[in-house]
Parts: sequence; C-alpha cells; structure tokens
Amino acid sequence: MIRVPKMKRHLLAVCAAALLIVADGTALAQTAAPALPRPLPPIPETQDIAYPGVIDVAVDATDVQRRVISVRQTIPVAAAGPMTLLYPAWIPGHHGPVGPMRNIAGLVITADGQRLDWLRDTVDTFAFHIDVPAGARSIQVEFQWLTPIDDSTQRTVFTDEIVNVQWEKALLYPAGYSHRRMMFRPTLKLPEGWGYGVAMPTTATEDGWIRFDPITLEHLGDSPVFAGMHYRMVDLDPGGRSPVRLHIVADKPESLNASDEQIQLLRNLVTQADRLYHARHFDHYDMLLALTDRLGGIGLEHHRSSENSADPAFFTNWGGLRGDRELLPHEYNHSWSGKFRRPADQLVNNFNTPLQNSLLWVYEGNDQYYGLVLAARSGLLSKEDALASLASAAAAYDNNPGNAWRALQDTTNDPIYTQRRPQAWPSYQRSEDYYRQGQMIWLEADTLIREQTNGRKSLDDFARAFFGMDDGVWDPKPFEFAEIVSALNGVMPYDWAAFLRERLDGVGPTAIEPLSWIARSGYRLVYDDKLPEFQKTLNSEYGRNDFTYSLGFMASNANRITGVQWGGLAWQAGLTKGWDIIAIGDRAPTPEGLREAVTAAKDSTDPIVLTLKRGDRVRTVSFDYHGGLRYPRLERVPGTPDRLGDILAPRAR
Repeated sequence: MIRVPKMKRHLLAVCAAALLIVADGTALAQTAAPALPRPLPPIPETQDIAYPGVIDVAVDATDVQRRVISVRQTIPVAAAGPMTLLYPAWIPGHHGPVGPMRNIAGLVITADGQRLDWLRDTVDTFAFHIDVPAGARSIQVEFQWLTPIDDSTQRTVFTDEIVNVQWEKALLYPAGYSHRRMMFRPTLKLPEGWGYGVAMPTTATEDGWIRFDPITLEHLGDSPVFAGMHYRMVDLDPGGRSPVRLHIVADKPESLNASDEQIQLLRNLVTQADRLYHARHFDHYDMLLALTDRLGGIGLEHHRSSENSADPAFFTNWGGLRGDRELLPHEYNHSWSGKFRRPADQLVNNFNTPLQNSLLWVYEGNDQYYGLVLAARSGLLSKEDALASLASAAAAYDNNPGNAWRALQDTTNDPIYTQRRPQAWPSYQRSEDYYRQGQMIWLEADTLIREQTNGRKSLDDFARAFFGMDDGVWDPKPFEFAEIVSALNGVMPYDWAAFLRERLDGVGPTAIEPLSWIARSGYRLVYDDKLPEFQKTLNSEYGRNDFTYSLGFMASNANRITGVQWGGLAWQAGLTKGWDIIAIGDRAPTPEGLREAVTAAKDSTDPIVLTLKRGDRVRTVSFDYHGGLRYPRLERVPGTPDRLGDILAPRAR
C-alpha cells in the first residue's frame, strides 16, 4: 500500500493571514476567509481503513434523446456530523485532473427524506461538505450527468445508438478512505434491447436494471461499459485459461460484420501477448470496441478491459483503413505495462489524490513500442506497415525543433497542465512526446541488447521478467526507476541508468541519440517522393496532405493549412495554421495539384507560388524550393542483420 503524504490544507479556508508586500515593503492587505454561510471544515486525510458499509449506485442511461444520465446513490454513514463527498478528478489513464465536474447538475442530498445543505469547497472544488443529522443511517445522493451533445467542448459519450458509461464520472464517494477499501454495489439501466460489454459479471436483471456484484471503487472505476443498439460479442480465446472477449457496438449493424480472418488476427494478438509475457494479470479481459463516427473517439486502458473506438468501416473496409490497427494491441498491452506494473507515483489511494507522471515514458512509451510489435506479430499490421509507422516516428523525432530546448522527461507533465488542449506550435512546444519518442528509446535498447549479445537476448527478456512476473496476480505492482535499471541489467549488464537519463534529459543534439537504432537494426532513414502505402492510406483516412518535410506544412483535403513546422519554409514565410490555399500559381487549388507543383519545381528554377486567404486577408507566398516531395521511409541496408525484422516476426512459443 502506498503511503499518502499529508494533504496540505487550504489556507484560504481557515483564514490564515498572508501579507501582500509591494516594492516599498508596505502591507496592502490580508487574504480573507471566503464569504460562505458556514466555515469550511478540513477534507479528511485518506486512511487505509475500510469504509463502513456498501455504497449503492444506480445509473440510469435510458434518456437517449436528451443524452442525460441520472444517478442515485445510497451511502451508509456511521455517525452524525461533518462529512465530505468527492467527485473524481484524477481519472486513471488520462494522466491529469480531467474529471468532468462541469457536466454535473441537479445535486440533491437527503437523509431520511430531509434535504441537506451542501457546500462546495472553494479550493478543492471537487469536494462537497455536508452535515449528517443525528440518527441518520444513510444519505441519498441524486444528480444528473449532462453528457456533451457534441465533441465541440468535450468527448461525446452518448448517441442515438451507443452509450459509454464510465462509472467514475457518475458517482460521489466519501473522503478519508482508500478506494481499495471502499465497496460499491452498482446497477445500470439501459435502453430496451441494447446489448453491453463490461468487465464485471452480471448477477441479475430485474425491472430493466442490470445488477452487478459488489466491487471496490478502484475496480469499479476500472470497469466501464459500452452499450449499444447494435451489439456483438466475440470470444478471442476459446477454451483459454481466462476469458478474453471482444464486445463491439456500432452505429449500424453492418459494421459488426468482422470476418473469420479478422477475428483470427485478434486471436493472434492474445496468443502473441501470452508468448511475450508468459503470464496473465487478469481473471478475465473485455475489449470494448465502438465502431462509430458519432461517439467521441477514445483509446483508454484499464486493467481488465479497454475502451476503444474506430471507424465504422474498421472491419468492412479493412484494406482501406489502417489508422486504428495499433489501437487494440496498444490498449491490451497496457494490462501488463501501466496497469499491473504501475509507476509508483501513479498508484495513489483515491481519485482525488494527484497523480505524478514521471515514468510515463515507461507506462506509455514502452507500451507504444510493444503495441506496435504485437500489432505486427499478430498480423494486424504487415512488416511494411510497421516499418512505415516507425519511419514516421523517427522522422518526427529527427526534425523536432522542440528537442533544442525541452527534454523528453518534461513532456510527461503535459497532460496535467495542458490537459490535451490544442497547441499553437506543437512541433516547437512539444507535447506528449513520451509516447513515440519513448518508443524510440525502447527500440534502441532492444537493438542494442540484440547486437551486444549476438541475438541471444532481447528486450523480450526484459518484458518477461519485468511485466510477466507473478503470473495470475492482478493487484497492481508498483515500480520505480531503479527497478527498471535493475531488470535491464538482469538481461545484459550495461550502464542503463546513464543510457536512460541521457535520452530522457538531453536537449539539443544529444536529444536525437535514440535514432541510432536505425543503423543497428539494418536500415537507414531516407526521404524521397515514395510515400509508403501505410502512410498513403492514413493520409486518405484522416483527410490530410503531408508537405512537412518539403514546404513545411500539413494541409486538409479542403486546402486549409492545418499545421506548420516550426523553422520550416512555411514558418519562414510567416504562415500559421488556418490559412486557406486559394490558388497554386494561376490554377485552382487541389492537394494533387500542389503535389504536382512541388514535383515540377525539381526541374525548374521557378518558385512555387501560393495565394492564401485567412479571414479578409489575402497574401501571396513564393517558395524557392526545388527538393521535390519528401517522405520518410526505412530503407534496408544490404548485408546487415535485419534485427527489426526479427523484432516484428511472430513468436512460435
């Protein structure tokens, strides 16, 4: 059990004086107590003790038309007096304080039919203070979760055909207790006829209410629901040691039509994960997959399940859609990496204790690596597709101007303070680079081990020792930096601490060291006009046109500039995202026309001339560029070991 440090109590709430001093030393004012109907009590510190009684939570998700989810809770109480209820803020897997408090309305708390006044904490605004009256044995809590109508401000979780119930967004819980020692008894009501998937067994259905066994708050938050009008369940491990199931919901029934060959690829994923780790850390696993363009996009890991969404034609246009092929392997692999083996600073005692993200380059970076590896080993991606994905990641790293000033380690803080909001200049600001650049570090480690041991050892040996320990145990096992170093040394003695810290903390030229894996793996990174089929499919799927490594921008199919590379030609011309291309020379714009213009300029001294419009402003920009289209790809070096091919090949045992 992790020891929780003492919570800093809110100085504002207890009227602690703080002098505001100006330059001449004059005290201007004192910070006053908030103007509230009664003083704010302290929020109880979290203790490792069991909560007295089981909390009932009933979630009604039948209001399809208004997208409203109604919640009713009965919370046993042991004594009269002050009580604090918390709404979850730090949602696991989001890596930041993103609990959707602003969507909660209609909060009413009663005891024996008597309405109780609640008071929101003015510093921790996810906390509600009440006074439990004498003689009350329980309180009732009611509120509505007003789910977003569209994705303009937050992710949509409710449509005419699908609902995604995330329990931690539909409950309050008493402060002062670990979520591992607090039991909930959940029930759920869905629209009539809808099927559902969830990582909890159904114990009964009565009057339309689905009932589940009591479960800890920690595991309840780890057990989301995908439900829908169009539903299918597929067994991905028939006769296996512990059930692994795929639950599909969709906008339209035809999206459910996965072929036998496609299902076999997903079964291969389960097999290849077993052969990688030689262990399972779940009693059952439920992949939840929404095939939709109406529900908000998601890829969120849990210990015994995952929430995933993909294009409605994920199965029915298999060859034309490849952008979601890594999603299920990535989230499934998280059951080992990030959930069973969890960074110690992520294993907190409740959903309102701040998480720290210092080891996300393991939690997400290693998972990004093995998610791709498992996608290739299972056949969800071909070797060529996996190489194209790695080439894209390597090129982004090789051309990232943010490396010059900001260390990769610092990007692990991004989800906390940016909360995944759009950035003006992502190539310079850097964002959550611990995913793909973390992937590069683990790939470098793998190729280094293979090279130094003449192929006798690999990162798979680390994965089996570090993530595959304690087969059958699924209580989280925390880790710290030193244990990673020790496990790597157990595979191959090396100065792994220096290796990792140099790549995590380096800025400037040292920040691109992890690309040494390319030569070591038997390839070279090249740029030419040959766009890999994988990237061509992705660009078509996402409606994007990539001129990043030529003119220095990305454009949409509607000819709008959607991103500008810091320091590139478009940046030098003063362009930003948001400009519309209205002419290419004297021709109307099309993405293909722009590619033709860039190609033609290779054999000409004439500049590429674009006319652009933003709002009521029109300008003309000339690019004196003659390098042609440039796309990254990995080119095989003849006569060298194909270590990357070995990494991506399926395992026989």
